[in-house]
Amino acid sequence: MARSLTCVVAEDETLLREALLTLLSQVWPELRVVAACDDGGAALEAIATFQPDVALLDIRMPGLNGLEVAAGALDASPGTQVVFITAYDQYAIAAFDKGAVDYLLKPVALPRLQACRERIEARAAKGAAPDAALAALLQQLTGALPSVAKAPPLVWLTASSGKDTRLIMVDDIAYFQSDTKYTAVMTADGESLLRKPIRELLDALDPAVFKQIHRSTIVNMKAVASVTRDEMGRGLLRLKTRPETLTVSQPFMNLFRNM
Repeated sequence: MARSLTCVVAEDETLLREALLTLLSQVWPELRVVAACDDGGAALEAIATFQPDVALLDIRMPGLNGLEVAAGALDASPGTQVVFITAYDQYAIAAFDKGAVDYLLKPVALPRLQACRERIEARAAKGAAPDAALAALLQQLTGALPSVAKAPPLVWLTASSGKDTRLIMVDDIAYFQSDTKYTAVMTADGESLLRKPIRELLDALDPAVFKQIHRSTIVNMKAVASVTRDEMGRGLLRLKTRPETLTVSQPFMNLFRNM
């Protein structure tokens, strides 16, 4: 008997994610979903942790988009087959018509998901490694993702420091770090607390300046003094205005190759 395949699902819209999980349970009941994520950073770390057979990745997500997650997965879990989920019909047809990497159009239809299942199972049975085809596709798509109008990046925010509420300019922030309830805002002057999750911040910050280096950490690249690599392949960031060193989680190092 063939083993059950494992899967990571990444879709930032709750209703669409739940609908996709329901469809998967109908079309592919043997598939074991090991993680269902609502942002790219969480998806990349789940892929690195679980080494799934397949990852279903929404192309549009806060922070790391599906293409960036797939790029990180090449190193973090090279055996994972990637299926992109997209709302862009013409874009998807042009990008994936060679069939090396599969895609699903929103809203996902049962017959299309069934066909996707059959392709994935056929490739898994052959033991085909998807890395070469995926790498070529990602290179082709670099810079080709259709732009979506967004609000201007966040310029300032308010955060709590003891009993005080501070107005903090975003340029003065060295990094953000979240826990279960709060996000710490770290500046040269100290730490303040923000009641906003990392995934919401990623949507509001300038992606050219603020980079996710861990599921719970976003760093201001202008605040980075230097980067080194340890023996485990992780990046260590030294900051200009803070004494601590930040660690780039290994799955994210693919996104920092030029540092």
